[in-house]
Order: sequence, then structure tokens, then C-alpha cells
Amino acid sequence: MTRPGTPSDALRVAIVGAGPAGFFLAERLLGKEGITVEVDMYERLPTPYGLVRFGVAPDHEKIKNVTRSFDKIAARSGFRFFGNVDVGREVTLDDLRRYYHQVCFTTGAQTDRRMDIPGEDLARSHPATEFVAWYNGHPDYRDLTFDLSVERVAVVGVGNVAVDVARMLCRTTEELATTDVADYALEALSCSRVREVYLLGRRGPLQAAFTNPEAKELGELAGADLRLLPGEVALDPLSQAELERGDDNAARKKIEILREFSRRPPTGKPRLLTIRFLVSPVELLGDDQGRVRAMRLVRNRLVEGKGGALRAEATDQFEELPADLVFRSVGYRGVALAGLPFDERSGVVPNERGRVAPGVYVAGWIKRGPSGVIGTNKPDAAETAETMFADLELSALLSPGEPAAAAAEARVRRVQPAVVTYSDWRRLDRYETERGKALGRPRLKCTTVREMLEVIRRPGP
Repeated sequence: MTRPGTPSDALRVAIVGAGPAGFFLAERLLGKEGITVEVDMYERLPTPYGLVRFGVAPDHEKIKNVTRSFDKIAARSGFRFFGNVDVGREVTLDDLRRYYHQVCFTTGAQTDRRMDIPGEDLARSHPATEFVAWYNGHPDYRDLTFDLSVERVAVVGVGNVAVDVARMLCRTTEELATTDVADYALEALSCSRVREVYLLGRRGPLQAAFTNPEAKELGELAGADLRLLPGEVALDPLSQAELERGDDNAARKKIEILREFSRRPPTGKPRLLTIRFLVSPVELLGDDQGRVRAMRLVRNRLVEGKGGALRAEATDQFEELPADLVFRSVGYRGVALAGLPFDERSGVVPNERGRVAPGVYVAGWIKRGPSGVIGTNKPDAAETAETMFADLELSALLSPGEPAAAAAEARVRRVQPAVVTYSDWRRLDRYETERGKALGRPRLKCTTVREMLEVIRRPGP
């Protein structure tokens, strides 16, 4: 039997997941000189782009421009998109083994990590990931409700997601009305009575995960003053030594930015955003109706951990922070995939440079854990692609009984007649952007699968 990868016998690859990792992997596979590859990309929802559509904050429109490169990848010869197809339910891994030489899962990290403290499950305590998916119009989360009639909100974490949540809570209606935030979320946020928002970091300002542009953005909100406590912005001796020992100019600049903010007097804006450092929640306190009313915090100090990294250690100092709504943003976590091994502790699929087993691979967050930004997925996908090409050289592939492209499509259309192609998606994309343009917005999203399919099925160009 000849090795696949020739014009007459293409290497057939299934990519499960249409987020950045999936597209970067497809780009690498389709661009390999001397090897003919056909890629079928599977996505549970009718829309591609993953967290670029449902995770990037609506007020960060420029970041979403990466989808233009994804569209170019999708336009390449050998690429097909099977949207609205649930791999695991409508199509199984065993099904994919029947039609492909290689299968790669790029499904991301779909759930949130818990704080594991008393009161975490009280009413008005939510994962930040759910709030983000809600205001971004994710069909699975559009019907959630968040009580924005309260005045005080605590966001646990100082990473990208936490900062996005705090910023969205502090944006004015006028600012939000120029974004692609979901219509129902725009209405709810416009009626918000939130007046105080806290961002809580367990370590110090030097270790905060947000970037300098994000920090500056928090200090330039039209409707919210930014407050930092000078004592918490001051570096402890270990952090000061770390800063002086390294050559990280961005870290030095970040400290300068935060110190300058800590010296600013309030200007009387309608909302107040406070960033706290070296504090951790140890309990959420409830009212007589089972709703969050406050948070018990412990003061931390930094100590050296393994490898010299600084970690937070609790002290015997506690305080009570009034908060009626809590969003935890302490990290994403992968979920187990049918037919694949799974490490419950790390929340990833065990792998070696992307290889789970010959012919089966992972890329992105389900491979390495939830770290980095969108671009981080590019070298990660490249590593997996090289592993896949190495296995091709060794003929360490799956043995599909029906490797023809037509056979896979026939199977998909048999189990899911409402499969969405990339041209279908482009029709939906045009509809959303045209509808948004009429309102001065980048797009007006369809937020239910039913609505998406109705638009796609309408007659016309």
C-alpha cells in the first residue's frame, strides 16, 4: 500500500474544533511542500472561530481581525468545513477513524476552574467564562441571567478574562453600543446599577497577568475612575529583587503605570474600579435568601516556591469585602473527550508533542492547558503538525476503510442534514455585518442555532 500524501492519494485529516488552534493547524498542514493534504474541519456550532467569536471582548474589535487570515486558510484547496456537527454525539472518533488517516482535536478548555471555597455556589456567584460567553452571544449561554441590579461586584483574578469582565461592567452604554456585544446583553448592561467593581489578585502587581495596554485601558475608562491602594502597589522585597534581577522592560513599565494610577485622585465618574493585590477569597458569605452579600478575604505574602518562582502564602490577616455579585476567573479547564485519555489533575489530554497515539493528536489548550494568547496557538499547532508529518514518514497512521472525501461528506450529511459549509457561514457572516452596519456596529450577531440556520437557508446570494 502506498503512503498517502500524493495528488492521487491525499493525506486525509480531520480537525475537530474551529478555533485558532484548528485554523493554524490547517494552515500548516495545507502549506506543506510536496505533500497533498485534505483537511475537514468539524465544529459543533454553525459558526467558526471559537474564542475569537465567543471569548474576545466586544470592545476589542481589532483582535478579531485575525479571522481574515482564517478565511484565507478556509479558501485554500483541500479545506472543507462541517459546521453544526457534534463530534462525540453525531460523529464518533471511531467514525472518523473510518474516513481519515489522522485526526486532531483542538477543542480548547471549555469549563472554568473552581475556587473550592465555602459559599462558591451561592446565588449571584458565577464563572466569569459564562458571563463572557453570555455577552458575546454564545448560543449555549444566551439564556443565562446575571443580576446587574446590584451595586458591588467582585471579579476574582487579574488575567485577561477577569480584566475583560471588569471593563465590560464599567463601560458606558454609548461605548458598548458601538461593539458587537449581543443585543440582549447590551440591553441588560445598559440598565446595570453596578457602581463598584473590584479586581482581586492573589499575588502582587509584578505578577499580574494583564498586559500594559490592558492596564492603560483600565485607566482610561470614560465612565469609571480607577483606584489602587498605594500599599498594595509597592513591591515587596522579593518582587523588587526579581524586577532588578531581570531585564523585563515591560514589567518595569507596568509597575510605573500602576504606581501612577495609585496617585490619581478620583474625578467623580459614576463608577469606581478598584484593583487589589495580595488578597484571596476564602469564603463567600450569603444573605438570608442564599445570595452572595460579601466575600471574606485573606491577606497574602509572597514567598519563594519551586524553581524560585514567587507564590502567594496566606497570612493571619482577614477582611470582609461587601460584594453582591461575584465572578471567578481563576482559569479555564479542559473536559474529557470520548475515546481519548484525560488527565483530571491538569485538565488536558496526555500527549507527546501533540501525539496522543499514532494517527490521533491534539493542539491548543486541550494539548497544553489554558495559557497564552491567540497567537500562542500558532507555534503550538506547528509542533503538532510536525509530529503528524513525522508519523506520515513512518506510516504510523490510521487505516481508514473509506478514505475518499465523498465518503466522509456522505456520512456527515446522513447523520446531520443541517450541516453548515464555509460558504453557508459566509452568508451568515454577511447578514450579521450588514445588519450591524445599519446600526453603526461591526455586526449584530445571531445568537441561536435556529436563527443561524434560518438565515443560511434563505434563498438568495
